[in-house]
Amino acid sequence: MTSTGQAETDVLARLDQRPATAFYWRLTLLSTLGGFLFGYDTSNIGSALNFIPYSLNGFAQGYLVAGASLGAAAGALAAGPLADRFGRKSLLIADAAIYALGALLSAFAPDVAVLLASRTLIGLAIGGDSAIATAYIAEFAPRSRRGALSILQQWMITVGILVAYLVALVILRLFPGSAGGADWRVILGLGAVPALIGVALRSRMPESPRWLMRHGKYEEVRGALAELGVEASVEQVQATARRLDADRGGPRSRWTPGVRRALMVVCVFFVFQQITGINVPLYYGPKLLGSLFQSGGTSKVASTIAGVEVTAIMTAVNVLATYVAFRFIDRIGRRKLAVSGYTGMAISAIVSAGGLALLSGTPRIVVVAIGLDAFIASFAAGVGGTGWLIQGEVFPTSVRGQAAAIAAAVDWIANFALIEVFPTWESGVGLAWVLVSFAALCAIAIVFVLRFLPETKGHSVEEIIELFEKEATPPPTAREAASPGSQPHT
Repeated sequence: MTSTGQAETDVLARLDQRPATAFYWRLTLLSTLGGFLFGYDTSNIGSALNFIPYSLNGFAQGYLVAGASLGAAAGALAAGPLADRFGRKSLLIADAAIYALGALLSAFAPDVAVLLASRTLIGLAIGGDSAIATAYIAEFAPRSRRGALSILQQWMITVGILVAYLVALVILRLFPGSAGGADWRVILGLGAVPALIGVALRSRMPESPRWLMRHGKYEEVRGALAELGVEASVEQVQATARRLDADRGGPRSRWTPGVRRALMVVCVFFVFQQITGINVPLYYGPKLLGSLFQSGGTSKVASTIAGVEVTAIMTAVNVLATYVAFRFIDRIGRRKLAVSGYTGMAISAIVSAGGLALLSGTPRIVVVAIGLDAFIASFAAGVGGTGWLIQGEVFPTSVRGQAAAIAAAVDWIANFALIEVFPTWESGVGLAWVLVSFAALCAIAIVFVLRFLPETKGHSVEEIIELFEKEATPPPTAREAASPGSQPHT
């Protein structure tokens, strides 16, 4: 069959070449609702933390802030195999329902034990979503816009963070006398509203055509493709499935060296994404920065409002800078954006550390604010979305759910570890030296990206794994290359 004829019968190739219509964008926004909920619920605790009327020791405070991350690691690990077995759509619906339950439970928590448990339950939901959302998007997105579509996961996270702080700001300003009563409960509980909307709307999403094809549901593949704008016969779907099986060497998937290498690269990228410090100002911002930026009043509410205001500004920068990644990820590529992002983060962390250590008064406030804003902008433009994008696109369909789940779990464990350790770390050496450490870690991350992350823009998800297979295959020795009868290892 000619290449033209094969392209006409290969339904996935036709899907890859589709324009990103309004339906694709709506479907992606719905898929990334979990990103919004993740941003909202892992940030609202920073605003409510000062007013929770329960006795919290250092560990409990750290767990209250980062406990959702620990639950997210477990949720991600559980969701991966379930998504590979039962489909992406069903798990996305279940995640939204679990999230709504956890948000309501945290709002009505009678004691600290229930509150901590509810944060873990919320974590299970957002962890599951983080393991599935970008994998689902990668399985229907056209290759020319897959980067931009997947970046919406990170953009929704930033929007959720911003909304969390704006909600807290409005509530605390309107009802300052209820800060230790109803205010913190409302802040935590409002996340149930978008989650319940998500339960209803996600039930109308099409299932991933690649997942359906992998499980031999050819008639359902045809229906899913039709919703995505690709008309195909069952025979064409079956022909595509047979070709994919032949390219893989058979219907049984394996954790090949290329898949294991891809998993290592994504996991390490996620670790650097967390331990370079992006979540410190976003999680602990109101508590850390409230006194630094407070201009009037000495009450706990006034200090918290000041911290929320400056953190909301930084989060707005996060939202706007993510647009840079959205616009250029498919044009510039993953590697260049990641290296640029880590470079900007390192420089900005040093600037902020210098402001904290060497200045005082208004100059100190100005330099620290500019440095932290630039730090967040650099992360948003080059690092944040890149991690979620490669998590969804570098694995084969047969193990995408499991592999993406492992990577997401690593991300959440690194997140939990940093946020849990940070209070002790900051009190021991000071925030300035912590920022210097973050800069050093950014430098190491740049070396890693340049050495191990191949450029994936412009490739189909089936082609990308071949890039990792080639990198995982050792070059032939001089003796093997010189032998005329040598055959490549299969």
